Amino acid sequence: MAKAQNKTQPTTVSPDDYIAGIDHPVRREDAAVLLDLMRRITGWDARMWGPSIVGFGQYHYTYESGREGDFMRTGFSARKANLVVYILPGYTDFSEILTRLGKHKLGKSCLYINKLTDVDLAVLEELIRAGLADMAEKYPEGA
Repeated sequence: MAKAQNKTQPTTVSPDDYIAGIDHPVRREDAAVLLDLMRRITGWDARMWGPSIVGFGQYHYTYESGREGDFMRTGFSARKANLVVYILPGYTDFSEILTRLGKHKLGKSCLYINKLTDVDLAVLEELIRAGLADMAEKYPEGA
């Protein structure tokens, strides 16, 4: 099967410009904190994926169906309703860490946070690191 194009592709928009353009002041401040936190944790430069996702790193995947593509290893988006943090690869149980995180909701591979003051940032960092380690195991860098 040919390599499929993801709907969400890297862009040339600056993540700093994206964050500066966020209307909601708390969401904008939280996005700036996440940007700094993820830069520090990953050591990677941030880049925009589509119009609203700040991503770090990249990996190549191939599904059992043969469909394949590329996506960011971790990232976040400052949506109107909440922050969406893409840190859960979706195939590992991180419930022990999540019980210590604070107020959040879960999606299949993402975490929804209303505002960063609702969570323990040290636990969020632990979760980001655990998610990245899990990703590296399944999708080794450079492989």
